[in-house]
Amino acid sequence: MPLPKLPVRPATILDAPAKAPTHRPAPRKVEPIAAIAPPAPVAETQETDVTPLAAQAQTQAAAPAAQAAAAAAASRHPAAAPKTASGEARPAAPQTATKAAPQKTAAKTSTGTSTDTGANTRASTDARARTSAAPAPQPAAQPAAATAAKDKVSPPAAPAVTAAAAPRSRRRGRHVADEPRKLFVLDTNVLLHDPSSLFRFQEHDVYLPMMTLEELDHHKKGMSEVARNARQVSRSLDGLMDVTPDITQGMALSALGNKDASGMLLIQTTSMEGALPPSLPAAKADNQILGVLKALQDSRPEQPVVLVSKDVNMRLKARALGLYAEDYFNDQVLEDSDLLYTGLLQLPENFWNKHGKDIESWQQAGTTYYRVHGPLCSQFTVNQFVFLDGALPLHARVKEVSGKTAVLATLRDHSHGKNNVWGITARNREQNFALNLLMDPDCDFVSLLGQAGTGKTLLALAAGLAQVLETKRYTEIIMTRITVPVGDDIGFLPGTEEEKMQPWMGALDDNLEVLHSTSGTNGGDWNQNATLDLIRSHIKVKSLNFMRGRTFLNKYLIIDEAQNLTPKQMKTLVTRAGPGTKVVCLGNIAQIDTPYLTEGSSGLTYVVDRFKGWPHAGHITLQRGERSRLADYAGDVL
Repeated sequence: MPLPKLPVRPATILDAPAKAPTHRPAPRKVEPIAAIAPPAPVAETQETDVTPLAAQAQTQAAAPAAQAAAAAAASRHPAAAPKTASGEARPAAPQTATKAAPQKTAAKTSTGTSTDTGANTRASTDARARTSAAPAPQPAAQPAAATAAKDKVSPPAAPAVTAAAAPRSRRRGRHVADEPRKLFVLDTNVLLHDPSSLFRFQEHDVYLPMMTLEELDHHKKGMSEVARNARQVSRSLDGLMDVTPDITQGMALSALGNKDASGMLLIQTTSMEGALPPSLPAAKADNQILGVLKALQDSRPEQPVVLVSKDVNMRLKARALGLYAEDYFNDQVLEDSDLLYTGLLQLPENFWNKHGKDIESWQQAGTTYYRVHGPLCSQFTVNQFVFLDGALPLHARVKEVSGKTAVLATLRDHSHGKNNVWGITARNREQNFALNLLMDPDCDFVSLLGQAGTGKTLLALAAGLAQVLETKRYTEIIMTRITVPVGDDIGFLPGTEEEKMQPWMGALDDNLEVLHSTSGTNGGDWNQNATLDLIRSHIKVKSLNFMRGRTFLNKYLIIDEAQNLTPKQMKTLVTRAGPGTKVVCLGNIAQIDTPYLTEGSSGLTYVVDRFKGWPHAGHITLQRGERSRLADYAGDVL
């Protein structure tokens, strides 16, 4: 049957190439559309540019021409009959299927991926021609350039990804712009307190005024800890300058391997004078730093400028002048000392009801062990003491923790006279826990905290003498403490190292008198003096200043007044321990005498927090004072 005569009109920009081929190619198998063409809904969005009413009129007007073209193609080439979306041949009779056929063919033609015959191409072209003449409402005319661009649209997947990614990139840019990097101006006392503070500000910038460098140079001489810190800061600055060609543009803090510090270090290279009140002396170092801070704040309105200082009065003056100032918090182990690990936990009254099922018990070397299961076991810490008072009392130490299973070991009752330690018996529950730790050979590090009069030094000395003179587990006792006076310094002291340290070891003599009186020595004053001399011969008093580089083998090391040590000094002392050495730290974080140290930054707080959970370390906070009723009452009301 001959083809029907179709109306001819000039080609428009929207039309696809409609030139009939001179030689019709042989029909070939068409792959499923889902595998070679984009999804039909996306293609319709790009190709169809009319309202829903116009789209319906377009498909209805194109139906007769599409049916005629499909019938002609089917009569000449049966294999080229219209295909469904799955690639199977179907009849063109149903009108619903005819509506979708021209749109899918047009979509394939616009993207250049169609493999159908030329009859389908002419049908879609004629359908668009008839649609342009239909009286359906049309949208506003688009420019020719925009219309032409639609014929050259890339596959629809790529524009969708680009459009979705662009807003996220813009949001990230706005986030960075809304939160600029801060500029921290460091006071000298921060660097002297923590020489690595330059690298503790992460992505923020650090600024050093010239007066800070001048004060560092002033404190670099000597053998004190402050002088060592000043020299370490100077070496760090020298290393940064060696790898930076132009220091006026800033030095990368990560240049020396500190990857956490991604900011820049800026040093004052020009004269900067801020408008300060005339009542502040300009020659004072603190006021010059405040002047630099004011000038930086005025010249950098877009960047927050913050002063970091350990000096409270310095921060007060800065805030009074309208400048931002804050303390150095990086050295704080805990923000609240009440959150410090105490080493003991009181069990609830219903503990056995929830954890007594499937309990296992056994004895080993005179100690009874219990394996319990329950939700509370996950909160236990190794070497933590747990206790329960009531009908079924329990005093035990946690030996193992694995999920919701824990192994508890019973304790030796040192409150009984037969279990005394060098004549000393425990007067309360916490002292009994402390003696169990001090007498345990598998516990290498013990820390005891408590207020004055709780018996920290007495318990440590009694356990040390029992293990040095009776069981011969250690060869001698070494006792040291930092020499920080409570009042004014009395000046230089004559004599040897031990004679110089003797005024600081008054607590040692007082406790030795108590231990000597409870040792049960008979035979008059001569025997008592000989015993006291024997005890003193096994106790060495060492200065903290000469500890670096030493190694203690099979020693019982007592660090008294450890709350006055910095974390660095504490690390220096604990790392002196060799094989067979036990380290005992004593202190009261409520009595800190070292300047710039707080309860949260003390070296004693540092080691308690870091050694928590280690199987060879233990800690107990003593609660009750046992010195006298007068001392207990004074500690509560004064």
